[in-house]
Amino acid sequence: MQSDSKRVRFLPGVLVRYAPAGAPVPLIVDSPHSGRAYPEDFGHAAPLALLRRAEDAFVDDLFEAAPLYGAGLLKALFPRSYIDPNRHEGEIDEGMLDDVWPHRIDESARAEMGLGLIRRLIRGNVQIYDRLLPVAEVEARITRYHRPYHDELEAMLTEAHARFGAVWHINAHSMKALGRKQGRSIPRDDFVLGDLEGESCDPDFTAFVAETLRGFGHTVRLNHPFKGAALVQRFGRPQDGRHSLQIEVNRGLYMDEEKIEKNASFDALKGNIDRMLAAIAAFVGAQIQSPHPEAREGE
Repeated sequence: MQSDSKRVRFLPGVLVRYAPAGAPVPLIVDSPHSGRAYPEDFGHAAPLALLRRAEDAFVDDLFEAAPLYGAGLLKALFPRSYIDPNRHEGEIDEGMLDDVWPHRIDESARAEMGLGLIRRLIRGNVQIYDRLLPVAEVEARITRYHRPYHDELEAMLTEAHARFGAVWHINAHSMKALGRKQGRSIPRDDFVLGDLEGESCDPDFTAFVAETLRGFGHTVRLNHPFKGAALVQRFGRPQDGRHSLQIEVNRGLYMDEEKIEKNASFDALKGNIDRMLAAIAAFVGAQIQSPHPEAREGE
C-alpha cells in the first residue's frame, strides 16, 4: 500500500521504501539485515536473544537520512535469521528440509557453513531449529519475503537508471567489532567496503567513498573480510552504468553488541554517515548531466 505522503511504500512485516525527499539523484541505499519483525510462524528453537545477534541492528537508523540527499531508501523489516535477502534463492541447505528441494540448488560455502538462504546456525554452532523444515514453508518464505525485497530493490534501481542513464547503489551492513584469526580476536577497521574486487562498481567510486570516510578520521579496508554477497553480485554491473558497493560498519562504533543497544557514540557516527551520504549524492550528481528526455516528458 502507498502512504498518504506518497513517499513511502510499506509492505507490513516485509519492507519499507522511501522516495527521495530532496532533489532526486540516481542513488539507492538499502539495509537488508536490520529487520527485527519476527514472523509468528518462524518456529525457531534457539532463544530470540541469540537470533538477534544476527541482526545488523540500527543500520537502518544510521542511513535513514539518505532521502534528504535525494536518494531512495529501502529496508527489510523481517530478520535475516528467518530468510536472508542477501543470499541467492538457490543457496539452500537441503539437509534442513523434510523432502527433496524441487528447485535449483547453487553450490554455496555459506550454505555449507549453516549461513545460507535459510540459516541453520547462530553464534557459531547453536542450531536455530529442532525440526526439519517443510519444503512448502521455505517456498512460502521466498515468495512472501525474499522475492518482494529483491523485486522492490530491482525496481528502484531500474527506475533510477531509466531516468538518469546510470545508478549507484549502497548496500548497508554492520559487522562485529572483533574478527577471529587462528583462534585469536582481531579488531576490525571502522568500515569495510566491498566491491567484489572491482567487479560490482567503478573503482573510482569505491576510492571516493573510502577517502571520504578516511577524511572523517575513520579506518577503511577494501574487500576483506567482506567483499560483497548476493545483492551486489546481482545488481552491480558497472559496464551497464549500475554500480553497487557494500558498506560494512563496525558495530563497536555505535552500539553495545551484548545488549543490542545504541551507545553514546551513535549520534556522532550517524553524523559522519550523513556527511558521507551528502558527499556521495554530490559525487553521483556530478556524473549526471540531465535526465533522459523521455523521463522529463513523463514527470
